Amino acid sequence: MSETRALTTGGEIRRGQRPGAQLSARDKARRRRDARSGWTLLGPSLIILGVMVGYPAVLMVIQSFTDYTVKNKVQGTLPAFVGLDNYIDLFTQSGFPAVLMRSLGLMVVLTVLIMTIGTLVAVLMTRLGRAWRILVSVGLLLAWAMPQLVATVVWGWIFDTQYGLVNWTLNTITGTSDFTNHSWLLNPWSFYMVLIIIIVWQSVPFVAFTTYAGLGQVPGEVLEAASLDGAHPWKRFWFVVFPYLRSVLTVVLVLQIIWNLRIFTQVYALQSRGGLASETNVLGTYLFRQGVGEFGATAAIGVVMVILLLALSWGYVRTTLKEEEL
Repeated sequence: MSETRALTTGGEIRRGQRPGAQLSARDKARRRRDARSGWTLLGPSLIILGVMVGYPAVLMVIQSFTDYTVKNKVQGTLPAFVGLDNYIDLFTQSGFPAVLMRSLGLMVVLTVLIMTIGTLVAVLMTRLGRAWRILVSVGLLLAWAMPQLVATVVWGWIFDTQYGLVNWTLNTITGTSDFTNHSWLLNPWSFYMVLIIIIVWQSVPFVAFTTYAGLGQVPGEVLEAASLDGAHPWKRFWFVVFPYLRSVLTVVLVLQIIWNLRIFTQVYALQSRGGLASETNVLGTYLFRQGVGEFGATAAIGVVMVILLLALSWGYVRTTLKEEEL
């Protein structure tokens, strides 16, 4: 039978003994003291998370199985337990399935555009001179720093029906007045085109800056060796640069998926300027507009959204846990 040798803080373990057998009373007391210190430091954060996140989440799950409405809240009465009725009605007797598919499709389009354009901008910044790189960085920062509501209002004026710059430009280019009083928000397809422009314009800077920082970690000698070997720029990026960026891009990708599935401000602001809410609702605005005072039904929508977000981000969480175990 093979025997192993291991070292601990107390010295060398005898052959055939388990690695924890030689721990002295002092070592055990120190470990307990360190554990208590760690939990003491984590305690305030855990309490805040429990109050701010845990309690509302548990309450939302409980309410999703009841018919809790504003009437119960005013009268102080307990709601009735309805089981899965809220979930069944949500998928069979409401417009939620259409909104869900619309939100998922929009999320995919936004994520692909943001990740692609942001990565290309980051690569471009590595090729620019110092002055141009600073100019591009300032422009990205201005777009990134602008509040979402302000950006939506500005772009709403650009696509305005009567005074919009886009309509004036198109009339000037075509030499006609076909785009006079043309509404870009009335048609759902053009509504989403404007929405995509706004969100991509504000989201690209985050991806560009994060990817640019990641590109700075790629060793120069590796890129030089690949270039001397005659590797095509695309192959050089995919087989040499991308492995260094995989962890960074994975985090950014998951964040973009979550953020793009939770958009609310831009959609609601554009709907207020002339968009048809019934045909342009996404999960956030649908939840906001659905059944004011019907807390049980809206709680069911919230639970479905949380499950969906957890499912989409589970791959990243699992990968992160595996990397920590190595």
